[in-house]
Amino acid sequence: MPVFACADCGAVLTAPLARVALPDHARQSYGHGLLPVLMKPGTYAVDPEPYGTPWRRWDELEPGEAEARGVYAPVPVLSCGPPKGVAVAPGDVRGTVLIPGRCEGYCCGLTGWDGPNLACERCGRAVATRVDDCSLWQATWLAPRAVHRLPAAAPEPPIIGWDALPEEEPAPPVGQYGAWSPQWEAAIGKALARLLAASGGAPVTVPDGPVAEVLRPTLDALLPPGPRARSVALAGPGLPASGADIALVPKHPQTGEAWEPPGRAERVPLAFDVWYYLAFQDDLAVPNDRVPVPVTGGAPEGVRRDDPPPLLPWGPFRADRAVFLDALARTPEVRRPWLRRIYDDLRARPYGSPF
Repeated sequence: MPVFACADCGAVLTAPLARVALPDHARQSYGHGLLPVLMKPGTYAVDPEPYGTPWRRWDELEPGEAEARGVYAPVPVLSCGPPKGVAVAPGDVRGTVLIPGRCEGYCCGLTGWDGPNLACERCGRAVATRVDDCSLWQATWLAPRAVHRLPAAAPEPPIIGWDALPEEEPAPPVGQYGAWSPQWEAAIGKALARLLAASGGAPVTVPDGPVAEVLRPTLDALLPPGPRARSVALAGPGLPASGADIALVPKHPQTGEAWEPPGRAERVPLAFDVWYYLAFQDDLAVPNDRVPVPVTGGAPEGVRRDDPPPLLPWGPFRADRAVFLDALARTPEVRRPWLRRIYDDLRARPYGSPF
């Protein structure tokens, strides 16, 4: 597995790492508490989008400059920094020191909003940005122009075949206290942007069940009713062919590549763990392998069960509005008048339906 080193002096800055797909919630801002670490230990991911300083307001951009950076609708600020930042777990970083005067944050830690705040301990070059403030997923982002990848000292892990996934239980959609998972809200928000574009402005029909619970309210609120609806269905390994117009397909957790469905259905990629849960669970709160009573009969009379109740959400599911709008702004179809109207209307109503 490769390591990353300082581009100036060659000092090794990370442990050996295996590449995985960038999580959909990588740039998410959520709540007002401390969030967990973004990347699993021993892994790294590359963000293909530009991010970081310098930041420029939309009205400061030259014509065509935003589209050249993959943004097709107005955003508050646009990063003019380099693309392909590398996200790693903070515990996998070696040989760095904090840069005095670069430790900006809101209240609990570092935001990295003003640029790299970690320097190479050997030569002093700014090489990375540590992010660990409240509302932000904790990560260290290696600056793409300040580091380079050294050849693997150990073989890369093999790419797992679709039929062998998953190797571990997917994350549930509902947390301990009844709140929807922020990872789910980000993943569904990103998929909704692509799904809305794929609809072409026509109504969309969604099958009943968990898929309808997370998608139907938003689609019904944003798309007009009508007889010429396009159908949406889950497609992927282990599922029968659906014949739907739009296929919700999984993204490979290692490569990020979307599964290719048979036929002519338009693909809408979805994070693998979210897709897997939607495909193989009948309910968003209770796993299939749980039973309410012992299989050999009911509990004896007078005996009360002491196992915890199923995790039930305290309210309806709502996709992450900021993730949704960011993904929609980066979708070329947003230049179409009908979709641009939806985008502008949602930006003008920060707390309006359906978010």
